[in-house]
Amino acid sequence: MTDEIHDEVCVVGAGTMGNGIAQVFAMNGSHVSLVDLDPEALARGLATIEKNLARVVKKGAISEEDATAALGRISQGCSLSLAAECGLVVEAVVEKSEVKAAVFSELDGICGPDAILASNTSSISITEIASNTNRPAQVIGMHFMNPVPVMKLVEVIRGAETSDETTARVVSCSEAIGKVPVEVNDSPGFVSNRVLMPMINEAAHCLAEGVSTPEGVDAVMKIGMAHPMGPLTLADLIGLDVCVDILEVLRKGLGDDKYAPSSILLEKVSSGHLGRKSGKGFYDYE
Repeated sequence: MTDEIHDEVCVVGAGTMGNGIAQVFAMNGSHVSLVDLDPEALARGLATIEKNLARVVKKGAISEEDATAALGRISQGCSLSLAAECGLVVEAVVEKSEVKAAVFSELDGICGPDAILASNTSSISITEIASNTNRPAQVIGMHFMNPVPVMKLVEVIRGAETSDETTARVVSCSEAIGKVPVEVNDSPGFVSNRVLMPMINEAAHCLAEGVSTPEGVDAVMKIGMAHPMGPLTLADLIGLDVCVDILEVLRKGLGDDKYAPSSILLEKVSSGHLGRKSGKGFYDYE
């Protein structure tokens, strides 16, 4: 790789998004430090990467040797100190402003002065996140899509003080790992979730009001609108708790109650029915 920020990458958070991001970087030659405070989450994340790589090998997309090499480029640990020598850090922790603020504040004191700090946030202001550091010009959004190894898009989000140099380097980095970067400016939900979440919310309203079944709602969007999956299936994949969090960010950030989460979304989240990750959401995966 030609840019030093690709060589040593730290991914903070070993959940669905974090382990996918780590896998993609490792498959494209980066040495990756995967960090999570929970050792069990780390173990699950690495197991997921191993399983995903085995699937790719079985499909003939890469060789077993390449998969083994990619795994060998991933190290793990429970301390942010692993980010100290990295040129790029990608944060992929829970979608809560206060959690991200604490992570970025700590990373700012650990990382070298030239390191770029990126957030995989799906809705929270990059400008707000950057305010927790002394390097706002080097803070940027890298919003990957789920599932990360498959989806090509990366929303590259500029905060109010993100520099042209930082943006150019992150765009180049995204291309180097086989993604298609699209630059957007800082705004609640950016482009992806400002458009997607109201659709998911309306689909939930349709269900709550008895307009159709989950299968019916999804079939209309798949067959009639050529969507690869229906909005309720997609919500289960994203996580219903994440959908609620993003809708609340949109409602607060844009000052409009039209983004208020549907009652059925709130009920499912309060019942622990979060989608695929919990085994049950709009559909039953158990």
